[in-house]
Amino acid sequence: MSAPRNQRASEERLLEIKRLAAENAPSGKHPSTPQIQGRDSYYHLPALKPPAWTWEVPLYFFVGGISGVSTCMAFVAQIFSAEPQLIRALLWAGFAGAAVCPVLLISDLGRPTRFLNMLRVFKWRSPMSLGAWILVAFSACVTPALLSHELILRGFHFPALGAARFTAAAAGALTGLLLASYTGVLIGATAIPVWIANRKILPAHFLTSGLGGSAGMLELLGFFIPATQLLGFAAAGIETLLEILFEVRKPVANAPLHHGRTGLVFRAAGILEGPLALLLRIAWHATPSGRRAAAISFLLGSLLSRYAWIWAGRASAKDPAALFAMQRRGEMKP
Repeated sequence: MSAPRNQRASEERLLEIKRLAAENAPSGKHPSTPQIQGRDSYYHLPALKPPAWTWEVPLYFFVGGISGVSTCMAFVAQIFSAEPQLIRALLWAGFAGAAVCPVLLISDLGRPTRFLNMLRVFKWRSPMSLGAWILVAFSACVTPALLSHELILRGFHFPALGAARFTAAAAGALTGLLLASYTGVLIGATAIPVWIANRKILPAHFLTSGLGGSAGMLELLGFFIPATQLLGFAAAGIETLLEILFEVRKPVANAPLHHGRTGLVFRAAGILEGPLALLLRIAWHATPSGRRAAAISFLLGSLLSRYAWIWAGRASAKDPAALFAMQRRGEMKP
């Protein structure tokens, strides 16, 4: 019995590929070693699959960062007996993020059951699995923290309620800190060159961005207190240093951060949440309008930076030269 036609065609194609590889292989190299030509690799097939995340994911990174840091700030404000309305605003910001973030993730996944399926198992070595559980734990902590605080503001005072508020706020601060920073770990734990090359910077970068965003949100709500000014200065100063670092440090993997549309957006985001926000605070720190302008600049830059990092990941996945260069140097182990 003769072999099927499709099988014969596949075998002939395989033999043709081997023959061409042997003819074109440089001296001293094994003929089966894939050679990079331009932007192609592995016989004109991409070496990496670009991330398929939609617009909801970077928005989730942005909202999750602000809500997580806001809950941390609410707990610190509670410890130092800050104004109750300030704590209330921070808790409501955390609760809003806890309500919006699952909607964004479910919208990206396509069906609610896919998000529920992520909770069927717990993999502590998987940033994706940990992220789903962190979000659920954060929601479960910030909700009772807000509810107990609202009851206390309305005159309900008994020891159990105060203890419940403190415990829920402490747990919300811990899970909020994880929520604000784990997204940087998530994209760094991949094979995308531009992400893994910056895996040590991304968590701190996202956390600082969430800190400045939370302080800016409070200023837009009218809380022009020294604490928000100090946090705004600190966040803008750190982001300025990071922007300088990204401009000076230019490995092959960081090419998408400096070229094309992605590079333009990334630089604009860095300027908005770094030097521009810092200069606005220095020049008009004594006026509410100046502080509002600095807050808007930082928030806009923070949002743009999340999209720029996702776009950079897509561009980096299409550049096998950076991938193989990092493999040769042994830099692909997270």
